[in-house]
Amino acid sequence: MVEVGDAGWIWKGQRFPYLENCKARTIYYWGGESFEPAARFTTSLIKLVPTDWGPPTFEIDGIKMLPSARVSPYADAERKVGLIQPGDKVILDTCGGLGYFAGCCLQGHARQVLSYERNSDVIWLRSINPWSPETGGGLTLTQADISEQITALASASIDAILHDPPRFGIAGELYSQVFYNQLARVLKRNGKLFHYIGTPNNLTSGRDVPNEVRNRLRYAGFVAQFNGDGVVAVRK
Repeated sequence: MVEVGDAGWIWKGQRFPYLENCKARTIYYWGGESFEPAARFTTSLIKLVPTDWGPPTFEIDGIKMLPSARVSPYADAERKVGLIQPGDKVILDTCGGLGYFAGCCLQGHARQVLSYERNSDVIWLRSINPWSPETGGGLTLTQADISEQITALASASIDAILHDPPRFGIAGELYSQVFYNQLARVLKRNGKLFHYIGTPNNLTSGRDVPNEVRNRLRYAGFVAQFNGDGVVAVRK
């Protein structure tokens, strides 16, 4: 319940002021003394961005990281997680982002979700985003680069994989044959992988990134087929 007054509003016994000025396409959070934009700039400008659906998306230097034009980013995550059937499985979530994949896995009764996110500012966004899942209860979030950490995972220790990397021009190592070979190594036989590719990659340096991805996955030992804005693959 929220109590509304002339000078501000009260929620859970705490009084908050009205914002005098609100920037467009900006989400604000309570910083302790005032409302601040949910954004940080270190090496890149990273910010939460509102959507028409409730759950926000986020941007890095103006590039939207999650689909939101025609569908809620959370509903989009639910569909993609459904492709790997998370129930009672150990899931590798390679690029955790806001954690929507991980949250949907937990709702789908995954046994364990191992999530990696290398950007500390994105992890900070997760901490103030009420749609992001909390760690614990089967979810482990590690701040690290999965392209470096995957070699420490045991062979055939993962039941299914969700791979939602930044676009090829930003993180080409996450599209490499070496990395796909590692995904195949840690995944159990007949385990499923969903690899998000997205339309921005279709514009990358004139390369046919989707077909490159599919061919490399096949070379690594997967049966791979396009599905929506990504590839669904099964480890042979």
